Amino acid sequence: MFEKLTSLSFLQLIRHKSVQNFIFLLFIQSSNILISLMAMPLLIQSIGVDQFGLVSLALSVILIANVFVGFGYNLSGPKDVALNQKDTKALSAILSNVISSKLVLAILAGVSLLVAVKGFGLFQEYQVILLYSLLMLFSEATLPVWFFQGMEKMRLVSVANVFSKLLYLMGIIMFIGSPQDAKWVNFFFGGAALIVNLLVLVYVHFIFQIRIYFAGFSKALQSCRSNIYLFLSNLASHISVSGGMVILSFFASANILGMYSLAERVSMVLRMFPSLTIAAIYPNSSKLYEQDKVGFYRFLLKVYRLVILASILITVVILVLAPFIIRLLAKELISDSVVFLRILAFVPMMATLNIANMIMILVTDQKKVLFNSSWIFCVYMLLVATVMTAWLGGKGLAYALVSTELAIFITCSLLIKKHSPALFSEFYGRLLGRHHHS
Repeated sequence: MFEKLTSLSFLQLIRHKSVQNFIFLLFIQSSNILISLMAMPLLIQSIGVDQFGLVSLALSVILIANVFVGFGYNLSGPKDVALNQKDTKALSAILSNVISSKLVLAILAGVSLLVAVKGFGLFQEYQVILLYSLLMLFSEATLPVWFFQGMEKMRLVSVANVFSKLLYLMGIIMFIGSPQDAKWVNFFFGGAALIVNLLVLVYVHFIFQIRIYFAGFSKALQSCRSNIYLFLSNLASHISVSGGMVILSFFASANILGMYSLAERVSMVLRMFPSLTIAAIYPNSSKLYEQDKVGFYRFLLKVYRLVILASILITVVILVLAPFIIRLLAKELISDSVVFLRILAFVPMMATLNIANMIMILVTDQKKVLFNSSWIFCVYMLLVATVMTAWLGGKGLAYALVSTELAIFITCSLLIKKHSPALFSEFYGRLLGRHHHS
């Protein structure tokens, strides 16, 4: 089946579950970005730039806390579900265990932030906004995207995601009218998501006949222990992705920060391409690795070659259209932003190189390898970005981020070769045409 993938018609290709996973994940991310762009001017007009900045700061704190609440289940969950797609009892245990664990983590994160605010007086300027934002921890805990990703049935959850964002947008339009309403912005965001998530879980219970129950604190603790390396890997990745602007802020003026931020936003959207590819093919890859090793290698090779080609085309397009893109976003041509964007255009292409390595790490459940590689390139990024930014400013940071993606690929390759030499040799042997077995 898989060796015929390239000869499939367009309609047949669209029906492939991995392709559908990618399309719906892309739809979710694209709709999130679009609705965020629509909400931004409405909020600035209603609550003012100052309060909007405080709302954004509170959101940043919650997003960091949500890395803790997520605890790596976005990586372990889809695989567990994919391997038990037809076992209702196993799916009930997996879904209940993950939701229970994330709810316990959300409570811990919420209590910690309450103590930080009420006990230590932290986050002085936006304490009230932050407290109203705590609902977002529970919307993260009940988010079922990972479950549908593993089931390879993303249509419902993608529609539900758009509905929750539209509900949030409606709340802003109807109820946010003055700076005093700023505390409700993130509350509406978390509330809309939580309501929709609970409705989706009710749907899962009745349509898939899956029981959802509280698994208990001991099960939650045991689950968290098994996921500790995935959580720490996610934390390292979050620091690597989000740390660049913080480093630049120590060396550059607000003007340079603004020009770099403009280019970085485009780059972050493009950076979703390899991430979404991994998320889309991970469930099918997990099944194939367990059931059909030859099919696994063939499938991964075809995907890898296609995404490498696509990433090269995307990079070329961005290099050519960089001035037009900056002019479109900023309403004027900012030459420094164009320079930054043309360097950052190579980030997604370099990141695509590591797709096969990530899939091999995930399907073989090498959590320590993922942990080691994540923190190696996190430290690399922080050191190189600091040196390069101090030397060349925004351009130095852009070059550092490109080199970080290359460092990730090299690090993961070396670690896989060390810990799974047969897997490494088999895949890269086939990729380079050195494998002649069927």
